[in-house]
Amino acid sequence: MHARRTGEPDVAQADTERTFDRLVDEGTQRLGRSWPGLLATGTLGGLDIGVGVLGLLLVEHATGSTLLGGLAFAIGFVALTLARSELFTEDFLVPVAAVVAKASPPSALLRLWVVTLATNLAGGWVITWILMAGFPSLHETAIESAGTYVRLGIGWQAFALALTGGFLITLMTHMQHSTDSDGLRLVPAVGMGFLLGAGSVNHAVVASLLCFAALHAGAPFGYGDWAGLAAFAALGNMVGGLLLVTMMRLLQVPHKVSEERRERS
Repeated sequence: MHARRTGEPDVAQADTERTFDRLVDEGTQRLGRSWPGLLATGTLGGLDIGVGVLGLLLVEHATGSTLLGGLAFAIGFVALTLARSELFTEDFLVPVAAVVAKASPPSALLRLWVVTLATNLAGGWVITWILMAGFPSLHETAIESAGTYVRLGIGWQAFALALTGGFLITLMTHMQHSTDSDGLRLVPAVGMGFLLGAGSVNHAVVASLLCFAALHAGAPFGYGDWAGLAAFAALGNMVGGLLLVTMMRLLQVPHKVSEERRERS
Protein backbone atom coordinates (compact mmCIF):
# COMPACT_ATOMS: atom_id res chain seq x y z
CA MET A 1 0.00 0.00 0.00
CA HIS A 2 1.15 3.53 -0.72
CA ALA A 3 0.79 6.33 1.81
CA ARG A 4 -1.57 9.12 0.85
CA ARG A 5 0.40 12.04 -0.58
CA THR A 6 0.14 15.49 0.98
CA GLY A 7 -2.67 17.44 -0.63
CA GLU A 8 -4.41 14.31 -1.94
CA PRO A 9 -8.08 14.31 -0.93
CA ASP A 10 -9.08 12.05 1.96
CA VAL A 11 -11.96 10.05 0.49
CA ALA A 12 -13.12 8.65 3.83
CA GLN A 13 -13.21 12.13 5.38
CA ALA A 14 -15.08 13.52 2.39
CA ASP A 15 -17.67 10.75 2.71
CA THR A 16 -18.04 11.50 6.43
CA GLU A 17 -18.61 15.18 5.67
CA ARG A 18 -21.24 14.38 3.03
CA THR A 19 -23.00 12.15 5.54
CA PHE A 20 -23.03 15.00 8.05
CA ASP A 21 -24.57 17.31 5.44
CA ARG A 22 -27.30 14.72 4.80
CA LEU A 23 -27.95 14.42 8.53
CA VAL A 24 -28.36 18.18 8.96
CA ASP A 25 -30.59 18.54 5.90
CA GLU A 26 -32.90 15.66 6.85
CA GLY A 27 -32.83 16.58 10.54
CA THR A 28 -34.04 20.08 9.70
CA GLN A 29 -36.90 18.59 7.67
CA ARG A 30 -37.90 16.19 10.45
CA LEU A 31 -37.87 18.90 13.09
CA GLY A 32 -39.97 21.16 10.87
CA ARG A 33 -42.78 18.64 10.35
CA SER A 34 -46.34 19.79 10.90
CA TRP A 35 -48.25 18.31 13.83
CA PRO A 36 -50.34 16.02 11.58
CA GLY A 37 -47.19 14.81 9.80
CA LEU A 38 -45.39 14.18 13.06
CA LEU A 39 -48.31 12.29 14.58
CA ALA A 40 -48.81 10.15 11.48
CA THR A 41 -45.13 9.29 11.02
CA GLY A 42 -44.69 8.19 14.63
CA THR A 43 -47.89 6.13 14.63
CA LEU A 44 -46.85 4.41 11.41
CA GLY A 45 -43.50 3.59 13.02
CA GLY A 46 -45.29 1.66 15.76
CA LEU A 47 -47.47 -0.13 13.20
CA ASP A 48 -44.46 -1.09 11.07
CA ILE A 49 -42.59 -2.56 14.03
CA GLY A 50 -45.76 -4.52 14.74
CA VAL A 51 -45.11 -6.34 11.45
CA GLY A 52 -41.77 -7.45 12.88
CA VAL A 53 -43.40 -8.55 16.13
CA LEU A 54 -45.84 -10.70 14.15
CA GLY A 55 -42.95 -12.28 12.24
CA LEU A 56 -41.01 -12.95 15.44
CA LEU A 57 -43.97 -14.54 17.23
CA LEU A 58 -45.04 -16.66 14.25
CA VAL A 59 -41.55 -18.06 13.72
CA GLU A 60 -40.79 -18.60 17.40
CA HIS A 61 -44.15 -20.35 17.82
CA ALA A 62 -43.45 -22.64 14.86
CA THR A 63 -39.76 -23.35 15.49
CA GLY A 64 -38.97 -22.49 19.10
CA SER A 65 -35.86 -20.70 17.80
CA THR A 66 -35.06 -17.20 19.02
CA LEU A 67 -32.45 -16.83 16.26
CA LEU A 68 -34.97 -17.54 13.51
CA GLY A 69 -37.49 -15.35 15.31
CA GLY A 70 -34.95 -12.53 15.32
CA LEU A 71 -34.41 -12.92 11.60
CA ALA A 72 -38.17 -12.72 11.03
CA PHE A 73 -38.37 -9.66 13.28
CA ALA A 74 -36.07 -7.81 10.85
CA ILE A 75 -39.08 -7.57 8.50
CA GLY A 76 -40.32 -4.75 10.72
CA PHE A 77 -37.16 -2.74 10.13
CA VAL A 78 -37.39 -3.36 6.40
CA ALA A 79 -40.92 -1.92 6.53
CA LEU A 80 -39.73 0.98 8.66
CA THR A 81 -36.93 1.81 6.20
CA LEU A 82 -38.87 1.53 2.94
CA ALA A 83 -42.08 3.12 4.24
CA ARG A 84 -40.17 6.11 5.67
CA SER A 85 -41.85 5.88 9.05
CA GLU A 86 -39.95 6.62 12.24
CA LEU A 87 -38.92 5.18 15.60
CA PHE A 88 -38.12 7.18 18.72
CA THR A 89 -34.58 5.74 18.77
CA GLU A 90 -33.95 6.87 15.20
CA ASP A 91 -34.08 10.45 16.48
CA PHE A 92 -30.80 10.34 18.41
CA LEU A 93 -28.62 11.24 15.42
CA VAL A 94 -30.33 12.97 12.49
CA PRO A 95 -32.31 15.69 14.31
CA VAL A 96 -29.58 16.06 16.94
CA ALA A 97 -27.09 16.91 14.17
CA ALA A 98 -29.47 19.62 12.98
CA VAL A 99 -29.77 21.11 16.47
CA VAL A 100 -25.99 20.99 17.06
CA ALA A 101 -25.52 22.77 13.72
CA LYS A 102 -28.03 25.43 14.88
CA ALA A 103 -30.32 24.61 11.96
CA SER A 104 -33.22 23.96 14.36
CA PRO A 105 -33.98 24.88 17.99
CA PRO A 106 -33.71 22.41 20.91
CA SER A 107 -37.45 22.83 21.60
CA ALA A 108 -38.20 21.22 18.22
CA LEU A 109 -36.05 18.23 19.20
CA LEU A 110 -37.90 17.80 22.49
CA ARG A 111 -41.23 17.94 20.64
CA LEU A 112 -40.01 15.29 18.17
CA TRP A 113 -38.80 12.94 20.92
CA VAL A 114 -41.94 13.17 23.04
CA VAL A 115 -44.44 12.92 20.19
CA THR A 116 -42.60 10.15 18.34
CA LEU A 117 -42.28 7.98 21.44
CA ALA A 118 -45.93 8.51 22.39
CA THR A 119 -47.21 7.76 18.89
CA ASN A 120 -44.90 4.76 18.44
CA LEU A 121 -46.43 3.29 21.60
CA ALA A 122 -49.98 4.19 20.59
CA GLY A 123 -49.58 2.61 17.16
CA GLY A 124 -47.89 -0.39 18.72
CA TRP A 125 -50.68 -0.89 21.25
CA VAL A 126 -53.30 -0.88 18.51
CA ILE A 127 -51.49 -3.25 16.14
CA THR A 128 -50.65 -5.76 18.89
CA TRP A 129 -54.31 -5.72 20.02
CA ILE A 130 -55.33 -6.57 16.46
CA LEU A 131 -52.65 -9.27 16.15
CA MET A 132 -53.56 -10.99 19.40
CA ALA A 133 -57.23 -10.97 18.41
CA GLY A 134 -56.38 -12.44 15.02
CA PHE A 135 -53.78 -14.99 16.18
CA PRO A 136 -54.94 -16.51 19.49
CA SER A 137 -52.46 -19.37 19.00
CA LEU A 138 -49.63 -16.86 19.58
CA HIS A 139 -50.80 -15.81 23.06
CA GLU A 140 -48.50 -18.13 24.97
CA THR A 141 -45.50 -17.24 22.80
CA ALA A 142 -46.17 -13.52 23.30
CA ILE A 143 -46.32 -13.93 27.08
CA GLU A 144 -43.06 -15.91 27.07
CA SER A 145 -41.28 -13.37 24.85
CA ALA A 146 -42.41 -10.39 26.94
CA GLY A 147 -41.41 -12.19 30.11
CA THR A 148 -37.78 -11.95 29.02
CA TYR A 149 -37.92 -8.17 29.40
CA VAL A 150 -40.08 -8.15 32.54
CA ARG A 151 -37.67 -10.49 34.33
CA LEU A 152 -34.76 -8.13 33.62
CA GLY A 153 -36.20 -5.68 36.14
CA ILE A 154 -34.33 -2.45 36.86
CA GLY A 155 -30.64 -3.25 37.10
CA TRP A 156 -27.30 -3.17 35.37
CA GLN A 157 -28.08 -5.94 32.88
CA ALA A 158 -31.28 -4.21 31.80
CA PHE A 159 -29.44 -0.89 31.45
CA ALA A 160 -26.55 -2.47 29.54
CA LEU A 161 -29.03 -4.06 27.12
CA ALA A 162 -30.76 -0.68 26.77
CA LEU A 163 -27.42 0.99 26.01
CA THR A 164 -26.88 -1.67 23.37
CA GLY A 165 -30.32 -1.01 21.87
CA GLY A 166 -29.67 2.72 21.55
CA PHE A 167 -26.23 2.09 20.12
CA LEU A 168 -27.46 -0.41 17.51
CA ILE A 169 -30.32 1.70 16.17
CA THR A 170 -28.32 4.93 16.07
CA LEU A 171 -25.52 3.09 14.28
CA MET A 172 -28.12 1.75 11.84
CA THR A 173 -29.32 5.31 11.24
CA HIS A 174 -25.81 6.52 10.52
CA MET A 175 -25.08 3.65 8.15
CA GLN A 176 -28.32 4.27 6.25
CA HIS A 177 -27.49 7.95 5.80
CA SER A 178 -24.08 7.18 4.36
CA THR A 179 -25.73 6.03 1.10
CA ASP A 180 -28.50 7.14 -1.26
CA SER A 181 -29.37 3.55 -2.24
CA ASP A 182 -32.52 2.05 -0.74
CA GLY A 183 -31.09 -1.40 -1.43
CA LEU A 184 -27.99 -0.70 0.64
CA ARG A 185 -30.09 0.88 3.40
CA LEU A 186 -31.81 -2.47 3.88
CA VAL A 187 -28.53 -4.15 4.90
CA PRO A 188 -28.19 -2.39 8.29
CA ALA A 189 -31.98 -2.57 8.74
CA VAL A 190 -31.95 -6.36 8.48
CA GLY A 191 -28.75 -6.74 10.48
CA MET A 192 -29.74 -4.54 13.39
CA GLY A 193 -33.30 -5.87 13.36
CA PHE A 194 -31.95 -9.39 13.68
CA LEU A 195 -29.68 -8.44 16.59
CA LEU A 196 -32.53 -6.71 18.44
CA GLY A 197 -34.91 -9.63 18.02
CA ALA A 198 -32.53 -12.55 18.46
CA GLY A 199 -30.70 -10.94 21.38
CA SER A 200 -33.82 -9.68 23.18
CA VAL A 201 -32.07 -6.32 23.33
CA ASN A 202 -33.79 -3.84 25.64
CA HIS A 203 -35.30 -1.40 23.15
CA ALA A 204 -38.07 0.82 24.55
CA VAL A 205 -40.46 0.45 21.62
CA VAL A 206 -39.74 -3.17 20.70
CA ALA A 207 -39.99 -4.37 24.31
CA SER A 208 -43.17 -2.33 24.74
CA LEU A 209 -44.86 -3.92 21.73
CA LEU A 210 -44.04 -7.40 22.99
CA CYS A 211 -45.36 -6.43 26.42
CA PHE A 212 -48.53 -5.01 24.86
CA ALA A 213 -49.04 -8.25 22.94
CA ALA A 214 -48.63 -10.20 26.17
CA LEU A 215 -50.99 -7.89 28.07
CA HIS A 216 -53.64 -8.32 25.38
CA ALA A 217 -53.10 -12.08 25.73
CA GLY A 218 -53.64 -12.08 29.51
CA ALA A 219 -50.10 -11.70 30.85
CA PRO A 220 -49.43 -12.19 34.58
CA PHE A 221 -47.92 -8.69 34.81
CA GLY A 222 -49.61 -5.31 34.47
CA TYR A 223 -49.22 -1.94 32.79
CA GLY A 224 -47.33 -0.63 35.81
CA ASP A 225 -44.63 -3.26 35.27
CA TRP A 226 -44.46 -2.32 31.58
CA ALA A 227 -44.22 1.42 32.32
CA GLY A 228 -41.24 0.95 34.61
CA LEU A 229 -39.26 -1.20 32.21
CA ALA A 230 -40.13 1.03 29.23
CA ALA A 231 -38.98 4.21 30.98
CA PHE A 232 -35.73 2.56 32.06
CA ALA A 233 -35.16 1.20 28.55
CA ALA A 234 -35.81 4.62 26.99
CA LEU A 235 -33.22 6.22 29.28
CA GLY A 236 -30.62 3.60 28.40
CA ASN A 237 -31.45 3.87 24.70
CA MET A 238 -30.89 7.62 24.81
CA VAL A 239 -27.56 7.33 26.60
CA GLY A 240 -26.35 4.59 24.26
CA GLY A 241 -27.42 6.36 21.10
CA LEU A 242 -26.30 9.86 22.01
CA LEU A 243 -23.00 9.07 23.71
CA LEU A 244 -21.78 5.94 21.92
CA VAL A 245 -22.68 7.02 18.39
CA THR A 246 -23.87 10.60 17.92
CA MET A 247 -21.18 12.34 19.97
CA MET A 248 -18.42 10.23 18.40
CA ARG A 249 -19.71 10.84 14.86
CA LEU A 250 -19.93 14.58 15.38
CA LEU A 251 -16.39 14.60 16.74
CA GLN A 252 -15.27 13.17 13.38
CA VAL A 253 -16.22 16.44 11.68
CA PRO A 254 -15.65 19.24 14.23
CA HIS A 255 -14.75 21.72 11.49
CA LYS A 256 -18.05 21.07 9.69
CA VAL A 257 -19.99 21.51 12.92
CA SER A 258 -18.18 24.80 13.63
CA GLU A 259 -18.74 25.99 10.06
CA GLU A 260 -22.47 25.26 10.21
CA ARG A 261 -22.82 27.00 13.59
CA ARG A 262 -20.93 30.10 12.36
CA GLU A 263 -23.14 30.38 9.28
CA ARG A 264 -26.30 30.36 11.42
CA SER A 265 -25.06 32.59 14.24
